[in-house]
Amino acid sequence: MSVEFIGYVGHFDSSETRRRSGPALDVPYVEAVAKAHEHVGFDRVLVAFHSNSAESILIGQHIAHVTDRLGLMIAHRPGFTAPTLAARQLATLDQFSRGRAAVHIITGGNDRELAQDGDSLSKDERYARASEYLDILRQEWSSPKPFDYEGTFYQVKGGFGDVKPYRPEGIPVFFGGASEAAIPVAGKHADVYALWGETLQQTADLLGRIRAAAAPHGRSPRFSLSLRPILAETEELAWAKADAILARARALRETGGNGRSPHNARQYDGSGVAAPPPNEGSRRLLEAAAQGKRLDKRLWTEIAALTGASGNSTALVGTPDQVAEALLDYHDLGISTFLIRGFDPLVDAIQYGRELIPEVRRRLADRAATKVAAE
Repeated sequence: MSVEFIGYVGHFDSSETRRRSGPALDVPYVEAVAKAHEHVGFDRVLVAFHSNSAESILIGQHIAHVTDRLGLMIAHRPGFTAPTLAARQLATLDQFSRGRAAVHIITGGNDRELAQDGDSLSKDERYARASEYLDILRQEWSSPKPFDYEGTFYQVKGGFGDVKPYRPEGIPVFFGGASEAAIPVAGKHADVYALWGETLQQTADLLGRIRAAAAPHGRSPRFSLSLRPILAETEELAWAKADAILARARALRETGGNGRSPHNARQYDGSGVAAPPPNEGSRRLLEAAAQGKRLDKRLWTEIAALTGASGNSTALVGTPDQVAEALLDYHDLGISTFLIRGFDPLVDAIQYGRELIPEVRRRLADRAATKVAAE
């Protein structure tokens, strides 16, 4: 099984340890980070979506324009654009980029954020709507003639996409969500199911649930895992680096946070105790954090615990060799894609491309050669 590496191009420079600077869309920063990812060997990059941020498809188009081969994973929230139009927008991007587009469907687990875009549906309703949305996307991309669709949320009469994806197999659909409402939708629609960096046991359990949900549809999705590697020349230096990251993250939160969108701030009651996170993925990361600060070989959970696991917030800590070994433990479970981003986004991406990605690929090549020799 091959491996794919996805990086992250933020709209501006910011992280749990870096206060936002610059405008809401820092074009020179976007260009520099995208070009750096391409230069050091990433396969594609995630372009994020938030309810009050710059528009992800348009950012993806610009990244495609300033790079030559870098793939795109466009975060996209169903429900705010007609699915027929969204399908044509994504197919247009795929044509301009010569087949480099993928879409990451973000159904949304935060009611407060979704209300900013006027969405008042319940979580279960949002996943049901997302399933219909993806039904229509697929038909727009593939149907050779006009089609009708009759659903609870969408009704289409004579829908037809004259612009199709660049490749016959279409545009890859990434899908995230671990709630009971999300799993059946993922099983039906995900080409790649995306989850955050959980323990090996949690990961194995969740992959089993997705495979079981996909089987009735005759589907066999791939899997993507998101992590925040922390690398140094020695293991001791890597853990010292992790401690420094935690200290900076705490200090930044004590002085008002990183300046990102207000919906990213975790809610507290009057006692200062953080409210439970609204989405299942965050709850799963906090369950892992409750087991300890360091789990499995080198899974580090303290940033997840500090931030309420409001996003991709667990790390693998060690030398490039050690972290590569830990990534291959997940690969052995069925993970074929790793979304990795750092706490210093540009600098860390360059380090990953120079030290971590080649080591993972070398180890996989060695395994394949050993297998061939043994046959």
